[in-house]
Amino acid sequence: MVLQLLCSIIFLYTGLGANALSYDYSAHIECVRKPEKAQYGGGIITNPELDNGLKGWSRFGYAKLLHKESEGNRFIVAHSRNQPYDSVSQRLYLQKNNFYTFSAWIQVSKGNHVPVRATFKTKNGFKHAGSVVAQSHCWSFLKGGLTVDESGVADLYFESNNTSVDIWADSISLQPFTQKQWKSHQYHSIQKVRKSNVRIRVVDRRGDPIENATILIERNKPNFPFGCAINKLILTNPAYKSWFTSKKFTVTTFEDEMKWYSNEPTQGKEDYSISDQMLSFAKGQQISVRGHNVVWDDPQYQPYWVKSLSGQQLYSAATKRLNSVMGKYKGQVIAWDVVNENLHNKFFETQLRNGNASAEFYNLAFGADSSTIMFLNEYNTIESPGDSLANPTQYLKKLKEIQSFPGNANGKLGIGLESHFDVPNLAYIRSSIDVLAATGLPVWITELDVKSNSNQAKYLDDILRELFSHPGIKGIVMWASWHPQGCWAMCLTDNNFKNLPTGDVVDKLMAEWGFLNDVVTGQANAFGFYDASLFHGDYQVRVAHPAQFKNSFFSTATSHSFKVTPLVVGSRNRSNSLVIQISD
Repeated sequence: MVLQLLCSIIFLYTGLGANALSYDYSAHIECVRKPEKAQYGGGIITNPELDNGLKGWSRFGYAKLLHKESEGNRFIVAHSRNQPYDSVSQRLYLQKNNFYTFSAWIQVSKGNHVPVRATFKTKNGFKHAGSVVAQSHCWSFLKGGLTVDESGVADLYFESNNTSVDIWADSISLQPFTQKQWKSHQYHSIQKVRKSNVRIRVVDRRGDPIENATILIERNKPNFPFGCAINKLILTNPAYKSWFTSKKFTVTTFEDEMKWYSNEPTQGKEDYSISDQMLSFAKGQQISVRGHNVVWDDPQYQPYWVKSLSGQQLYSAATKRLNSVMGKYKGQVIAWDVVNENLHNKFFETQLRNGNASAEFYNLAFGADSSTIMFLNEYNTIESPGDSLANPTQYLKKLKEIQSFPGNANGKLGIGLESHFDVPNLAYIRSSIDVLAATGLPVWITELDVKSNSNQAKYLDDILRELFSHPGIKGIVMWASWHPQGCWAMCLTDNNFKNLPTGDVVDKLMAEWGFLNDVVTGQANAFGFYDASLFHGDYQVRVAHPAQFKNSFFSTATSHSFKVTPLVVGSRNRSNSLVIQISD
């Protein structure tokens, strides 16, 4: 018998059905001369492209409105603004339990870095949907999302603290999705970006199909990195080690043990003994490690001796630190968080009196380890639409500053989103990742947790499903390192290493996504074919003739290894053919 293995990389995604509305994951991060059409045709917005004058639009605050046209493009202008909220507005009815995706094209009358935010005034308060750094002479794309606590009337408006500028808006869209539709997007996205169709054909020596051949497919290694942070207690606590290794995580981060204050608690006396042991443990389990972190821009997380240094001394010490830790672990970690949380904090910029300190450290990092991805790691970028310091627009601005620094243009950069959640806004999470993923850079969730509350497990389930299904997400690490006195914000297990509800969520999803016991069995049809939808990863396939299976499948089956990988866009090669010959 000959086993012909056809690993066809054919996506299962065929649309969401005639009555379902698909989600548009696209976003634009470049300022353009002319805005594109409104997403979803504007959704529930009246007169979204301003083709009917000011119909549906009114002023918010005391702004004055104009309807203008330029190069055949019609738009609305809010001018004579005296307060940040003086703007253009439209009244809408929003429904509880719906997810709303918002987008608009924005321009300002002058300036190149003017933050503009989309806000909804509801009866329960203000909901920030998203923001953009707008410019004059070109249009910038604002994308965001929101949910509401109660159904009712809401007023959409734009705001900017710079009251000297006129706000121009065009191609405004607000698209509602039901919970069923939202989950449908997640399901179909997983089918499209995390799985592929595999076709196996079993034939005899003459090439004739063998009906009812038994086929067993087992995944040996997942393609998607998913894991949890650990701490040094894992080295001395057998129960902790046993629990962690049983989970089949594929990536981890050391909670504190690779940070500067752990490696050099006293100036000039470096100690990597603990991080060395933890790295050895991870390697033994074939678990990848993220390098966290090289330096931290928060003044409260510096080695105690650092704060007394002069500017030149600090620069020398930080440079020595960078070269030391990156030189030691070069080639042994899959990522580096180079300057941690440098959107919320400015320790090095302030102490060194150098506004480009972060960019310079990234330049040094590229030189120290050019093959590893260097991440900008920050919180509240997807967690909180109201955080003006670290929203996606500000994140992209910092990325551009780093990339534009001399010598950094070709450095490998990545987007690290810490993801410390309270109550998640799934619509905002999705749209924010859309914007960040438009860079083409790898986007990782680096420190995922949910604050303790009665809905913690449910929120974790909601967030993980949203993140895993998003095409832009390339890896997820949970921040749930075990401590006997309690975890940072979220534990997966109690002190006896029995699952908490959050741990049950993780186990359930890992099983659903094929991380745990991903085994598929079946039989070839009358034409010798067997089709399966498999998560991407490394697999072993075993095939036995129907007659042989009656005796002992595992002793008579022919086996072969193969990979299921995402389809490379533009590739002409959509399948791999493997032929294995076995005895009849």
